[in-house]
Amino acid sequence: MLNFELSDEQKALVDEARRFTKERIIPIAAECDRKHEFPHDVFKEAWELGFVCPNVPEAYGGAGLGEVEHVLLVEELGYGCTGIQTSITANALAATPILVAGNEEQKQKYLGSLVKEPNYAAYALTEPGAGSDAAGIQTRCVQDGDDWIITGQKCFITNGSWASWYVVFATVDPALRHKGIAAFIVDRDLAGVSVGKAEDKLGQRASDTATINFDEVRVPSSAMLAPPGEGFKVAMQTFDRTRPDIGAGACGLMRRALEESIAYALERKTFGVPIAQHQMVQQMIADMGIRYEATRLMVLKAAYQIDQGGRNSLVASMSKAFGADAAMQSAIDAVQVFGGNGYITEYPVEKLMRDAKILQIYEGTSQIQRMVIARNLFSGIRTS
Repeated sequence: MLNFELSDEQKALVDEARRFTKERIIPIAAECDRKHEFPHDVFKEAWELGFVCPNVPEAYGGAGLGEVEHVLLVEELGYGCTGIQTSITANALAATPILVAGNEEQKQKYLGSLVKEPNYAAYALTEPGAGSDAAGIQTRCVQDGDDWIITGQKCFITNGSWASWYVVFATVDPALRHKGIAAFIVDRDLAGVSVGKAEDKLGQRASDTATINFDEVRVPSSAMLAPPGEGFKVAMQTFDRTRPDIGAGACGLMRRALEESIAYALERKTFGVPIAQHQMVQQMIADMGIRYEATRLMVLKAAYQIDQGGRNSLVASMSKAFGADAAMQSAIDAVQVFGGNGYITEYPVEKLMRDAKILQIYEGTSQIQRMVIARNLFSGIRTS
């Protein structure tokens, strides 16, 4: 029998994350957005509560939470600000390829570093000429004795300015495409690693997004996470596990848009009555509720599949694509409910609309997700 009830432990996690979001994120979110600044003190508090990298197993000092618990946490943080949430939870993205493919020494060292102290790590796949076409990366890796030399540039890297280490994907030959891609763990303090510009963005402005340069960076063979020909597979397996997190952030944003719209519609009057009594406003708010509930169920199903160890590419992509598109539409509708007030920064919904857009782009655009979904469906893969 299906059971949609959260356990007592899950309820406690949600309650604590909701309290933290209300007290520490919501009051500063607008200012962080305006100043394009990330609150490192809030990150430290989140780390102390176990919110930063909850998927690190207990064997390496972490909480060892499952993906269901993780998406519940991400939703609550995303309710406050998806920009702050993205940078708080980005360590989990960097940790995932190590969980997928790392050896015991790598797990002890790098996963352990994330729970030993509040530092940052980053996942470095995207390049100026290789975003949706991840197999087209140009960053090169050349073997030199027992070492590898990495040269290239990565862009749009979350927490790139602050990361103490990066998971870097590079190729032995761009002509080989996915068959030539390897993955490495690269320490920030190695010679040749440098941080370029931090991007000035439309939304999620509190989250750091930077360019990282690798100029003949020498790394030992022990830093290899996946050999040539296996790196692309690791990158895709990582996304299978992390795309539901994007859907969860979308849930948080949608719930915020819905609740702000309901409160405003009950207060704002036109034609002598609250706008909540107008049918077209009711329709927009009803649609927001439908999108939220549908996305949340899809996200939880994808997370459950991950925890059960089953194949989840299909539902993971569905939760990401549907959730991102639903969040964008719900944010647009929230601005519409607020009317002219929705377009000014005094009210929170214009920020929600700006923040929502990137959900349709990072970790695979909505168009790429549909290609993944179609490929799985044509292969006869079911959602259950």
